[in-house]
Amino acid sequence: MKSTTADRHIGLLNLAKTLSFLVVFVAGVVVGMTASSQINRYFVSQTKLYFYNNMNNHFSAVQIPNHASRNCTSKMNLTNRLPDGELFWRASMVPKRAEFPFKRVPKVAFMFLTRGPLPMIPLWERFFEGHREYFSIYVHALPGFELNVSTDSVFYESQIPSKMVRWGTVALADAERRLLANALLDFSNQRFILLSESCIPIYNFRTVYKYLINSDHSFVDSYDEASRYGRGRYNRNMMPDITLQQWRKGSQWFELSRELAVNIVADIRYYTIFRKYCKPSCYPDEHYIPTFLNMFYGSLNANRSVTWVDWSMGGPHPATLEAGNITQGFIQRLRNNGTECRYNSEKTSVCYLFARKFAPSALEPLLNLTSKVMEY
Repeated sequence: MKSTTADRHIGLLNLAKTLSFLVVFVAGVVVGMTASSQINRYFVSQTKLYFYNNMNNHFSAVQIPNHASRNCTSKMNLTNRLPDGELFWRASMVPKRAEFPFKRVPKVAFMFLTRGPLPMIPLWERFFEGHREYFSIYVHALPGFELNVSTDSVFYESQIPSKMVRWGTVALADAERRLLANALLDFSNQRFILLSESCIPIYNFRTVYKYLINSDHSFVDSYDEASRYGRGRYNRNMMPDITLQQWRKGSQWFELSRELAVNIVADIRYYTIFRKYCKPSCYPDEHYIPTFLNMFYGSLNANRSVTWVDWSMGGPHPATLEAGNITQGFIQRLRNNGTECRYNSEKTSVCYLFARKFAPSALEPLLNLTSKVMEY
């Protein structure tokens, strides 16, 4: 009996020891977790504080480039000299959303590729007058040349950074793509027309704008010429990417929709082939875009130019029109010369909107005919 009572006391004592140990252990765990949490919270807060302080110091010292915050409805600051690679990369971006987050008025981009002065500016300013929100102007001249116009001219601040251009070389095609890329940075630009310093409009702005904006097609010469001036310029090293059957020739003076302009600026593969193998007497400005469109976008091209040129004299360059050539009858014949073409699958007699090649001496007689014949 005494032994049983003693055993019971020993058991209770052991149980009490075990419970005491568990209480101490649990208390230790709770204290440890609380301390760890406080320490962790302290170090996290200190890390965040260090991070934010340093980030704030960093951004306060960094100047954000102007082009990062520009309004996409207006032209970039054309004095910014982006490398061609970055310029083409930016210009080839296409929004996924169809709707625009701003009121968008479709514009026509008038792109002038020139060696220097633009002698026809007074004529063009008369043409543009009263339509400022419907067009943009871009001028690519030789490096070192500065377009000198008044601040109220539509040509003011229209000059883009340029590089040296030599006739018959790939640099000419580079300049065309540079003009397209600068114009594409303005999301409001919908159509893109390439012009020279000797080009003039032969219809008023409303007619030209409506014709281009409402067109289902772009206007690029693209034809197969069997002579040495066509197929004879093809380089077999372009195979298999570009075959002789795909090779095309056409006028350099193109007009493009935004879709095709983006695809031309974004192209690296085929332009690299032209740069490598289309060298004198192969002229990239006469073959690259006509061939590229023929290969991939033929159904989107009207396969004709909207710029009239006189090749009746023969030779590598068109005829130059002087003051003595400018008459009312001559301009009327340019506007309606008896030929027909297709516009949105319908026949029309309005096939040309522009004409070249006009000498500076032709300016005065042209100005005398604008209101009477060209209606601007």
